[in-house]
Amino acid sequence: MTSVITFGPVDGGWVYYKDKKLYDLTRGASAPSLSFNTSQGRPDTTVIIGAKTTALVVVDMQNFFLDPRCNDHPSGLEAAERIVEVVARCRALGIQIIWLNWGLTEQDLLSMPPAVNRSFSSQLIDTADDAKLLEVRGQTRRGFGSDMGLNRGKLLMEKSWNAELYEPLLAASDQEKDIFCSKNRISGLWADHTPLHDAIQDRFPTLLFAGVNTDQCVLGTLFDAYNRGFDCVMLEDCCATKTPGGKEVTAWNVSRGYGFVTDSKSFCDGVEFTTEDERLSYIGVTK
Repeated sequence: MTSVITFGPVDGGWVYYKDKKLYDLTRGASAPSLSFNTSQGRPDTTVIIGAKTTALVVVDMQNFFLDPRCNDHPSGLEAAERIVEVVARCRALGIQIIWLNWGLTEQDLLSMPPAVNRSFSSQLIDTADDAKLLEVRGQTRRGFGSDMGLNRGKLLMEKSWNAELYEPLLAASDQEKDIFCSKNRISGLWADHTPLHDAIQDRFPTLLFAGVNTDQCVLGTLFDAYNRGFDCVMLEDCCATKTPGGKEVTAWNVSRGYGFVTDSKSFCDGVEFTTEDERLSYIGVTK
């Protein structure tokens, strides 16, 4: 007989089938569901999620971070290719797509905390670096709302070109079916009733995470989701950062503490169950 462990509330937790190294996160949700292997953490671990109770949260895949006119981010461009594949798989399964992006208002500029403001103002501090970048294309950081020049708009302000989705992701998005959430902090869940919080609360207990930068806005949002009780799955090759070792450390911590880590191939090659009986048969459980 398979040894079963329940993590969390009996009526709303995870069910772990120890002999199979399998976590069932569906919480009895109606089909379809998807089984996939993890890529980090305990070897040979499998996770099952419910499509209707899962959302893919794609973080900051914006021109400011990815377009060559704003930044040099090769690993980010590679992640973009994998995200397009995962988005297509999620659509086929019926998983909700959420685009979470910086999108600041004038009111945000007036209330922005000093530490957050400084993180996008490095060229105001290092004037030598500022002078160097004045003559070339690059990711200007002269403060939120500053004019980036070259028709790129004001830095990360909503509706500016640099805050728009990077073209391949924009092409993969669906303006009618997808959810678009703006954020004004590193995390999209830093407070109650942020746009992301309102979009997922009581609807999507399981969240898949992709985007840039892995150890900053992706991790910030994932960590807050973890603390709020959401299931967190990081798609590691759908995430990227320029921080040395940042992606590896983040994946290590997520796989061992905050949730699960998989990759685009494992996810896209996962086994779909169209009925509850198929899922239970796969697990080896009878009604």
